[in-house]
Amino acid sequence: MAVPTVDTEVCIGCGACADACPCDVLEVQDGVSTVADPDSCIECGVCTEECSTGAITQ
Repeated sequence: MAVPTVDTEVCIGCGACADACPCDVLEVQDGVSTVADPDSCIECGVCTEECSTGAITQ
């Protein structure tokens, strides 16, 4: 695994990934999820599991 990548063409900005992330790596900005703090990522994969559209990959 690695730090998450968000496909902004697929992301609907629901915030489920940001809410689920235990390290506050992701946040919703301008209607899409953004990797705001990549250095804090522990590569747990919770964000990819929570993303209903498959916009997040690791």
